[in-house]
Amino acid sequence: MEKKDSFRNNNVVIKPARAKEEPLLGPDALMVAIPSDLQYIADLSRAERANKGKVSPFKLFIIKKKDKGFPCGLAGPFFGAPQAAIIMEKLIALGAKRIWLIGWCGSLQPNIAIGDLIIPTTTLSEEGTSAHYPVGKKKKQTNPFLNKRLEDVLQKANLPFNKGPVWTTDAIYRETSEKVTEYGKRGYLAVEMEMSALIHVAIYRSIELAGLLIVSDELSSLQWRNGFGAERLKKASRNAGRLLLSLCMDENRESEPLNTI
Repeated sequence: MEKKDSFRNNNVVIKPARAKEEPLLGPDALMVAIPSDLQYIADLSRAERANKGKVSPFKLFIIKKKDKGFPCGLAGPFFGAPQAAIIMEKLIALGAKRIWLIGWCGSLQPNIAIGDLIIPTTTLSEEGTSAHYPVGKKKKQTNPFLNKRLEDVLQKANLPFNKGPVWTTDAIYRETSEKVTEYGKRGYLAVEMEMSALIHVAIYRSIELAGLLIVSDELSSLQWRNGFGAERLKKASRNAGRLLLSLCMDENRESEPLNTI
């Protein structure tokens, strides 16, 4: 449920905008939460740093396409909803209309393990950013068309995945046993820190969003088990990076209707 805001004036003081020296991006951009994953994709794509030397809460790269059209954007890392929303706003201001996200999450289901992949569809929001992006009665979900594209390429690559709702929280040290148990029973697949906010920003700004989350830790047993540094997590993250990069760079993709969320 969205919080009601008595301040209804929508005239903001600070507007997301493209500065003169900043690149103009094509429709696709990739947001990457984890620093090592971001560097891997930047190296793989031979991306060029666009905001090098500037004071910025994130790194922005451009990935040039073979057809010499507008480049794809690559941005990150980020931690939590506020920073993720700032990055998304900048990418949109630079021209992005389809944003693909790669991040980590904690499993809430006993059958979803470290290294498994999740396509998030909807969220339970327990973060503070979403309320600032009122979207009314529009469906609060990732884009079904992009999700289908993601499913197709995962199946083609023989990479199993789960698809469903996730829980977004600001407070990693307040993921209580009661909530982990209850939200798991309700069918939430995992917990993470950004998706609900990014869904709201995407709907508010009329752009498309899809994400691929890699399970980095497990909570369903109520004993925290993390896979940080595990080879399975590293391999899954790199597979996800290559796959989403291919989607961003797909120059032969059929055109899809925008603003369908």
